[in-house]
Amino acid sequence: MSVQPSPDHAAGAAVKAADRAHVFHSWSAQGLIDPLAVAGAEGSYFWDYDGNRYLDFSCQLVNTNIGHQHPKVVAAIQEQAAKLCTIAPGFAVDVRSEAARLVAERTPGDLDKIFFTNGGAEAVENAVRMARLHTGRPKVLSAYRSYHGATAAAINLTGDPRRWPSDTASAGVVHFWAPFLYRSPFHADSERQECERALRHLEDTIAFEGPQTIAAIILETIPGTAGIMVPPPGYLAGVREICDRYGIVFILDEVMAGFGRTGHWFAADHFGVTPDLLTFAKGVNSGYVPLGGVAISAEIAATFDQRPYPGGLTYSGHPLACASAVATINAMAEEGIVENAAAIGENVIGPGLREIAERHPSVGEVRGLGVFWALDLVKDRETREPLVPYNASGADNQPMADFAAACKRGGLWPFVNMNRTHVVPPCTVTEAEAKEGLAILDEALNAADAHTA
Repeated sequence: MSVQPSPDHAAGAAVKAADRAHVFHSWSAQGLIDPLAVAGAEGSYFWDYDGNRYLDFSCQLVNTNIGHQHPKVVAAIQEQAAKLCTIAPGFAVDVRSEAARLVAERTPGDLDKIFFTNGGAEAVENAVRMARLHTGRPKVLSAYRSYHGATAAAINLTGDPRRWPSDTASAGVVHFWAPFLYRSPFHADSERQECERALRHLEDTIAFEGPQTIAAIILETIPGTAGIMVPPPGYLAGVREICDRYGIVFILDEVMAGFGRTGHWFAADHFGVTPDLLTFAKGVNSGYVPLGGVAISAEIAATFDQRPYPGGLTYSGHPLACASAVATINAMAEEGIVENAAAIGENVIGPGLREIAERHPSVGEVRGLGVFWALDLVKDRETREPLVPYNASGADNQPMADFAAACKRGGLWPFVNMNRTHVVPPCTVTEAEAKEGLAILDEALNAADAHTA
């Protein structure tokens, strides 16, 4: 790791002043936020202008899968910029074709055609559009406890409160309950029972909505921001069978779970399931340049052989983004980064979190795979009452705010959402770094324990 620069308080103050004057931040009440001024980053760490260094257990927005400033990816962007900075999507370009080939090589089944977007939400938008045009049907089913993006269709598909202010209630979206045994909506007492009842609920929803009206079912393979709930064995295969039976397009959203995050190239690989469409972004190039896309099955791609696909973006397959994806995927393969994520999850993070849970009454459940984990924090383990109410803010959210502040004081940047903290370091995280983060987390959970029954 390179040497962290000395503190520069004046520079940090100038950055914050300019931010306050001109930057409008997402998902925020502008007058109530105080963004950290970041001076630099490398590997699993980033630091501010005051000399504070943070172990990044958030991967920013769960996207820096190969860590910050990977030299091979930085070099690839620089080399591509010197060769060809940009070109319209309608041209054939070597780096775009190679990025598509590398993605298609790793997607399951026959998902061999790649439509590039600028990010995950646009990938979802286009996947839904493809499904509707392919089937000629209007409706799309998605789960509560999900997040699919903040553009028009994607936010309506989303199943958490970020949807509420923008929900038109006329977008052709129907929500249903996916399996989640710890907080089962089906009163199940085993994973098998949860799976069976969730599939029956989905079939009932389809029956009452009219199968002939449903274009697609979209699921995050493993829901991310909503809580990292690994589906029970057989569930995704059951959804695949239901989709086949009714001629419904099955879309898996791998924007957060893909590209090594779960210890496989795609989370679908854990379950042996191939969707008709697969959306990706984030880890495809660790967010170094905005990039996302849709991997498309042969059958759906054939729909548009003689019929124009009515969609596109100025920056689809942008050369700088594609160059960063090529370098990222090659680095992940050459350096065993996906295998590292699997090993760290199995040997360090999983066992470490389970040990931590035994010491802290605020930890209700530990769940995850690879470098994709969540702690469900509770007031009472017996009742499983969440540590804070659903969608809490202000004083109601104080227990989680106290916990997050304790993490940051310890030098750990957490990913906190509602009553959960997610443990999502880079896929490149070392054993020593993972143990360092777990030790800080262990100490910070004392702040959450103070709010338990």
